[in-house]
Amino acid sequence: MSELRDIVIIGSGPAGLTAAIYAARAELKPLVFEGPQPGGQLTITTEVENFPGFAHPIEGPELMDAMREQAIRVGTEVRMDWIGKVDLSQRPFAIETTTGEVVHAKTLVIATGASAKWLGLESETILRSTPSGAVSACATCDGFFHKGKDVIVVGGGDTAMEEAMYLTRICNSVTVIHRRDTLRASKIMADRALKNPKIKFIWDSGIEEILGVEEKKARGVRVKNLKTGEISEIAAGAVFIAIGHQPNTSLFTGQLPMDETGYLVTDGVKTPIEGCFAAGDVYDTVYRQAVTAAGMGCMAAIEAIRFIEAEESH
Repeated sequence: MSELRDIVIIGSGPAGLTAAIYAARAELKPLVFEGPQPGGQLTITTEVENFPGFAHPIEGPELMDAMREQAIRVGTEVRMDWIGKVDLSQRPFAIETTTGEVVHAKTLVIATGASAKWLGLESETILRSTPSGAVSACATCDGFFHKGKDVIVVGGGDTAMEEAMYLTRICNSVTVIHRRDTLRASKIMADRALKNPKIKFIWDSGIEEILGVEEKKARGVRVKNLKTGEISEIAAGAVFIAIGHQPNTSLFTGQLPMDETGYLVTDGVKTPIEGCFAAGDVYDTVYRQAVTAAGMGCMAAIEAIRFIEAEESH
């Protein structure tokens, strides 16, 4: 057999690296595959103010570098490879990289996360990387930086309504821009948002451009009415894109149960396959925070450690 590991972790965000830290301290010599976005979604976040232990804001990439260094220091091996195929049909599980290398694992932690869906505008891409969080996919992460401003939320589902409701506590006003004339959100979420005096709606409209690239901070959006073709501009200090997330679970299609969006369906951190665990945004549709992902990584590692110990005691 090719290389055999006690535990392999796919993904290197807060969930994957926390799992690695716990597994390494239990002397399981974890192997982490970093994947296409080393460090996960925090690497595209500017200032992080809500991760415990940091009295002053820390840059997202800096926080993930520190987690990675910690994981390596306690005994984790990190590889930059991408995974092309995973076979969960028998144990040890077979994990094959895109270069054809195969590693077998007694236990597996899936921490591949989820990716925010974006509009695909060039101005959006540029402003996403500004320190001011001018364009963001996380109101909980970046809303605080826009206290007292007029802001925009793009989307019409539950995520968009949650973001809009949250932002009303911090911002002066919230304008929701939606491509349809009715919300896709659940009735209870839609009713709450529609009744909130700080939220206004622009229907049947899509964003053509986010304004403020030259200043490196958002100053508004150019909007097109999809029925009339009319173009207008709306002033705003930040734009929150809330058109959903796509879990990175295609590797496990047909092997693990998923909901209609592709999130893994689990029992806590346990998947239906013994020895295979999940952590973070790959199944979490509720909290989606770095600190909760880290907590789930800890839980997944502890479950994997207990699983191996139980096997070895037989």
